[in-house]
Amino acid sequence: MARTIIQSVEPMVADLVNGWLKSYGLDYRLEQESLNSEIDKALSEYASKNGGKGGNRPDVKLLLQDKHTDYWPVLIEYKGYKDKLEKLDKDGQIANRKAKNEPNYTNINSYAVNGAVHYANALLHYTSYTKIIAIGVTGYKDEFGILQTKIGVYYVSKENFGIGQKVAEYSDLSFLKESNFDIFIDKIKSLELSIDEAERLKEQREKEIDASLTKLNNDIYQNEKGLGESDRVYLVAASIIATLGVPGKVKPLDKEDLKSSIEEDNRDGDILIRKVNSFLLEKNIPKAKKDLIIRTLKNTLTTDNINTPVNGESQLKRVFSKIVDDLGIYYKIGLNTDFTGKLFNEMYSWLGFTQDKLNDVVLTPSYVATLLVKLARVDKDSYVWDFATGSAGLLVSAMNEMLNDARDKINSPDELYKKEAEIKANQLLGLEILSSVYMLAVLNMIMMGDGSSNIINEDSLSQFDGKYGYGKTNERFPATAFVLNPPYSAEGNGMIFVKKALSMMDKGYASVIIQGSAGSGKASKLNKEILKSNRLLASIKMPLDLFVGKSSVQTYIYVFRVGEPHENDYTVQFIDFSNDGYTRSNRKKSTNNLKDTDHAKERYQEIVDLVKYGKSKLHYLSESEYYEGHIDVNKGDDWNQTAPIELKPSLEDFKKTIGNYLSWEVSSLLKKQSIEDKSLEK
Repeated sequence: MARTIIQSVEPMVADLVNGWLKSYGLDYRLEQESLNSEIDKALSEYASKNGGKGGNRPDVKLLLQDKHTDYWPVLIEYKGYKDKLEKLDKDGQIANRKAKNEPNYTNINSYAVNGAVHYANALLHYTSYTKIIAIGVTGYKDEFGILQTKIGVYYVSKENFGIGQKVAEYSDLSFLKESNFDIFIDKIKSLELSIDEAERLKEQREKEIDASLTKLNNDIYQNEKGLGESDRVYLVAASIIATLGVPGKVKPLDKEDLKSSIEEDNRDGDILIRKVNSFLLEKNIPKAKKDLIIRTLKNTLTTDNINTPVNGESQLKRVFSKIVDDLGIYYKIGLNTDFTGKLFNEMYSWLGFTQDKLNDVVLTPSYVATLLVKLARVDKDSYVWDFATGSAGLLVSAMNEMLNDARDKINSPDELYKKEAEIKANQLLGLEILSSVYMLAVLNMIMMGDGSSNIINEDSLSQFDGKYGYGKTNERFPATAFVLNPPYSAEGNGMIFVKKALSMMDKGYASVIIQGSAGSGKASKLNKEILKSNRLLASIKMPLDLFVGKSSVQTYIYVFRVGEPHENDYTVQFIDFSNDGYTRSNRKKSTNNLKDTDHAKERYQEIVDLVKYGKSKLHYLSESEYYEGHIDVNKGDDWNQTAPIELKPSLEDFKKTIGNYLSWEVSSLLKKQSIEDKSLEK
């Protein structure tokens, strides 16, 4: 029997919906028509619905303006089958990615909404527009031969990480009419992701970042000769800054702006440096810091080998293009993640460090950074510092926690705006002695909306005097929270940093992740000094494979209350967190070497609750993994205790043992009797 082929009714859908738009008096553009050069260029640059280069052509494009004169691109995609409106994943999100975080071009090409969201991401990636409306419309003929339509309306933005949020159910597009548009925009502005939704989407995008960074680094490592690890880091840093731009002030650098010229002062590196300089000037970066950044980047960007054109293209332009194409969307949508920490770990993964050196450059995983921040009880009013800031991952986590707390507790938009600016400008301070890593920290904080004001390129042990680095240089930084992952080659495995920082604080909390031997003898002298003015609240044993592939040392987290001398009668919480719920692997080609296999997120929250509230919060961890004990302030080597094993048998143990013995005796007698009976039968 011949299979019935259902004919697409897409032309009828297009005719109907275009008719609506015309009746609304809207200036819409069809597939082949231009909307504006910026949007046209973005659609041609972005990977097409089939995975090739360019060729993205929404069926209809509009650029509408709201009452605040803000522009809203609207992208519409048509399909002509009943079941081709949208394809969602198990979480109810538009399924435009496969399990391994690769684009799902089948879904993008086959479903109306998926295609429209794909086009919207092209604009997020390559234009200054960060709020886009993506609409999918499909149709079919019912049993009476009448055309029926289905409509999906999604908001795609920086705030929802480009994944998209459904706005509401609609039976036509009259919400786009000028008289209705502001009401529609108000509805969009009321859409809010829950904390869980935002976290899930952020994790999804972070996995994509990891995959893209690996791909980029592989490409540069294998195909771009003559670039050392620092050159790669500086090239990526400069490219990102140059393409961020400042709305209305500094135009983002485009690939076409690099001409591969050999003209003096007009080579690609010179153009890139000028754009970075313009960005830093507009951002009011202090002159001393700006000069240091420019000087550091110039050493890489102005060398002859990366500026000399080969077959009409310089190596700098080629690498810049790869960076923009592979990473653009991730830093433009502002993930509030330790972006440069990921970059650093990826770039340095190719290098053969000695074990000591490797331990000194390993950066803190984001989920551990968040744990440290929460253990230090960071909130919107905290003043947080880090004496070995690395790529500023801990400060990024602290800033996120502070901003989230401010948004939860401040209801006035004006007051919230002021508080957010205050947090970024005055409530974070980081010290980093290595200039290459310092550059990453500055870039990280600039990308986060600029909390870079007080990232200082100094030795925290010998140069830092406890004052602000820029602006309020005569004022003491009033630190109330200290977070740290120190270089373990420093004195006492890095406890020297803890002693220095806590001695400059009057109150607050501190949490540090450090090599375990610091608490069992290697730093006993420093530990005794620390306890004279600070109370040890908790000692948390972390998984041995926490830094898998980077380092294999046993680490602990120590939590302190600052300004309260420790007494021997004080209780200390000893927590064995060896099983944190994550399973780790170290496969280079894997897209996900970290898997939540046993309630990892809940376990990390449980640690925070246990330290704050005590044993009553035990749930996922067992009684044997939590122990309340004491330390001796005169020893300094007893910080890594475990729950004592009960060697004296209980009455229940005795009964069980006797029962087992009697059972064995009876069993033996029965077996013996059986053998004797068989023998007699013979």
